[in-house]
Amino acid sequence: MNGIFVNSSPVTDWSDVLVCPVCASELVLSQSEMPHPSKLACENGHQYDAARQGYFNLLTGKGTKFREDTQDMVAARLRFLEAGHYAPIAEAVASAVPADASLIYDAGSGPGYYLERVMNDLSSSDGTRAIAMDISRAAAKFAAKVPKTLALVSDVWSVLPVAAGSVDVVLNIFSPHNAEEFRRILRRGGRAIVVTPLPHHLQELRDAQLGLLTIQPEKQAKIHETFSEGYALIQEESLEFSLNLSPNEIADLVAMGPAGHHDPTSTETEQRTVSCGVVITVFEKK
Repeated sequence: MNGIFVNSSPVTDWSDVLVCPVCASELVLSQSEMPHPSKLACENGHQYDAARQGYFNLLTGKGTKFREDTQDMVAARLRFLEAGHYAPIAEAVASAVPADASLIYDAGSGPGYYLERVMNDLSSSDGTRAIAMDISRAAAKFAAKVPKTLALVSDVWSVLPVAAGSVDVVLNIFSPHNAEEFRRILRRGGRAIVVTPLPHHLQELRDAQLGLLTIQPEKQAKIHETFSEGYALIQEESLEFSLNLSPNEIADLVAMGPAGHHDPTSTETEQRTVSCGVVITVFEKK
């Protein structure tokens, strides 16, 4: 992945987009003599230094009450995703992004797998850039490698560090939904692309009692309710496929999600066919 910090044509100005999480004034990306941008700073003296891996941690005060994905969880996710198992989901997400989108905001980006697919599809557009946001520092260091992307560590339930009406597309894939903040940062006519699991998604692994969370049958109805104010539903697609997974792949699939916080162990010893079902819902800001 050729990220903002090693890309031959890096994005160097984010002052029209980023706002300080403390005082809401413009955040300016400062360049140093090194190949990496060194800090984000606002006119009131609030500064955020770049981590060695290229991301910026914008969590302030007590940070977040939510648990960030660990290095082991992110490593499992990368192994699983880079094997192409969820490529149909990435393709469906990328196809829902308008070709003229100039700013993508990935809320809950993880290591940036889906965002990278989107940015690759938009690579012919010189003006396209992206912000990858996650609470996991382990994930952010990989998201920082996505082309023309700025990776931020922040909490989706806080005020997002982005100016109102500045974003063309919000990606929200298997992540919490802050519909009010998404609406604030989207321009009029901008899209929120939301991916949620169907109730039977990974049901075989749930039946095997491998620690996966139950998916509530009313989940999709709640998504519609959450995005009912200020949005219009413009597209909804169910995507279903099956995977034939090895024991190691099953272990990664279990470990990359919330079950990974509880030291999951897979007792699988044979290949298993696993059902996958998701909904890609596209809302447009009115």
